[in-house]
Amino acid sequence: MARRISVTMLSSYLYCARKLFLERVLKLFEPEKLALVKGSIRHDTIDKASQFEEEVVRSVIEGDDYESIYNKYLAIYSKLLRESIVRNKYRLKTVKLPLIEAYNEIIPAFKQHSEMGALRLYKFVEENKFYGDELWEKLVPKIKSEIRIESPELELNGIVDQIEVYPDGFIPIELKTGSMPNEGVWPGHRIQLAAYALLMEEKFGKEIKEGFVYYLDQQERRQIVMNSFLKQEVRELKDKVRVLLNGEEIPEFTGNENKCKKCGLREKCFDEKILNKLLKEKITN
Repeated sequence: MARRISVTMLSSYLYCARKLFLERVLKLFEPEKLALVKGSIRHDTIDKASQFEEEVVRSVIEGDDYESIYNKYLAIYSKLLRESIVRNKYRLKTVKLPLIEAYNEIIPAFKQHSEMGALRLYKFVEENKFYGDELWEKLVPKIKSEIRIESPELELNGIVDQIEVYPDGFIPIELKTGSMPNEGVWPGHRIQLAAYALLMEEKFGKEIKEGFVYYLDQQERRQIVMNSFLKQEVRELKDKVRVLLNGEEIPEFTGNENKCKKCGLREKCFDEKILNKLLKEKITN
């Protein structure tokens, strides 16, 4: 049976095939970076928070105003953020960020998330006058998080950050920290969503027509419309990744100076002596 390719490898290949080879084949990894650690904590907190959406919604009673709903959301985010920071305390120590400072730097973003969630829910309540269990039953969409999907046929696997569940279908959502392009989404994010769409179509037996990338730092969702060409691109890219993982040649440099400047593997990547030594050891083992 062929080894399954993770969806994240597809986007990594698009970003820099050479770096993917160094990480997955030669087993070289970047040192921790402050922005990546904080982004990971934010991502983890949001994923966990969506699992408590039902609890928040069912707790809404007649008379709850926007402020009380906001406080329900913020209490969940605050608790989960503290837990995530503790889980990542050694990574935070590596980047020299004290736990309390990490909390103070990240919590403002979750105040914004609480505002957005409370406003959405409060409007729904005001328009429909549903509360508690009935509110949860009627609320659309419902959100599921961290859904693991794999397919022997597609030879792909991955974890979808969030899935919006509607009565007639599903929409995948990818959560991303960091920069956002002026228009659309980054190529790797587009491919990730398309790959998840393929996996979800097989799992749920329904066509996935669109997906969204939610850029957390900018608080903006960007749409991707699925089509047959995009899905075929996923299949072709998966084959390229498989060739790379089974290969014995180091890919060429990406040719993008900005990517190289930010890369934590830059020094080793440019050291042909080290790379050739590691490659020789891999081939002979």
